[in-house]
Amino acid sequence: MTDKGIKKIVLAYSGGLDTSVMLHWLKEQYQCEVVCYCADVGQGAEMDGLDEKAKATGASKLYIEDLREEFVRDYVWTAVKANALYEGVYLMGTSLARPVIAKRQIEIARRENADAVAHGSTGKGNDQVRFELTYYALQPDIKVIAPWRDWEFKGRTDLIAYAEAHGIPVSATIDKPYSTDRNLMHVSYEGGILEDPWAEPPENIFQLTRSPENSRGEAQYLEIGFAHGEPVSVDGEQMDPVMLLSKLNEIGGEHGIGRVDLVENRFVGMKSRGVYETPGVTILQSAHRALESITLDREVVRLRDSLGVKFAESVYYGFWFAPEFDLMRLMIDEMQKPVTGDVRLKLYRGNVIVVGRRSPNSLYDERIATFEADTVYNPRDAEGFIKLNALRLRLRRQV
Repeated sequence: MTDKGIKKIVLAYSGGLDTSVMLHWLKEQYQCEVVCYCADVGQGAEMDGLDEKAKATGASKLYIEDLREEFVRDYVWTAVKANALYEGVYLMGTSLARPVIAKRQIEIARRENADAVAHGSTGKGNDQVRFELTYYALQPDIKVIAPWRDWEFKGRTDLIAYAEAHGIPVSATIDKPYSTDRNLMHVSYEGGILEDPWAEPPENIFQLTRSPENSRGEAQYLEIGFAHGEPVSVDGEQMDPVMLLSKLNEIGGEHGIGRVDLVENRFVGMKSRGVYETPGVTILQSAHRALESITLDREVVRLRDSLGVKFAESVYYGFWFAPEFDLMRLMIDEMQKPVTGDVRLKLYRGNVIVVGRRSPNSLYDERIATFEADTVYNPRDAEGFIKLNALRLRLRRQV
């Protein structure tokens, strides 16, 4: 059901089949101005000619926004500091990109005095939730149009037929075997030939990584520097966030690091098989945890880990701008203040092996940890400590 009162729409636009058809369909259905917006989060998509294509299909203008720095600095690094993993495996490259994209879309809608925003997410996936929760959190009265939930088309074949009938130039074909999402953090693969959870992903789908068996035959040592939990250098060279993550993606890909194949539980309730490549952040997670092991108090780490499931679910479900997430981010940032130092890693055939860690804030004291004689720790103190902790166990056995 279309709202004929809408006068201007901002459409999240990529120039692909779905959003090209959407642009024409929105103009046809709402008879209003449509402004297109394309976010660059490192997907490597060809931007040349996109402005002309959008205007030729009916857009009044096209915004192309470079969000790479903001995406890595404010979203990816936050997830690294939290050691965030959804269902213990997924590093959430798609989940983290959606709020930064939707946030800028709302900013453009305000600038353009638009009534509504539109996105190309399907009615079955998580992305519709992530986009729209962000929209409503930042602009409560915004009207949201989700064509995949409203229009008459059932699939790609219908879209291709519509594009041909209306002279919309698209390069899609009906036999694409799977769908992908790429950004600076990862590449994801879903659908088509991957819908059988028993089938091994074909080697030719991977874009960022070699297979471990075909990766570099010799180990590589790598040193990563952190400041307050955020990565700042590789092998002593200071780098900005985009450069650093790009560098680690390249190195990790050569060593076959960062492939994940899982069946995950979508927020909307169904299970979905996803295959992911996240080489750079896989390296960073190992390094970050190693540095935390010498800089953070034991109970602080346990408190942070107890938040881990909730933190990851909030990201995956789309609650980046929720009040509880604001509080968790503040806690994570406070916890990460002492996490400064360097970690040395060995990369080899899909493995990230920690071989050294150091920090000016280290809580590790060799004088106490040593098995040799020391004057700091009295082993006899352990007897009372053990008996006190054993008291409830002894009483239970006696009863």
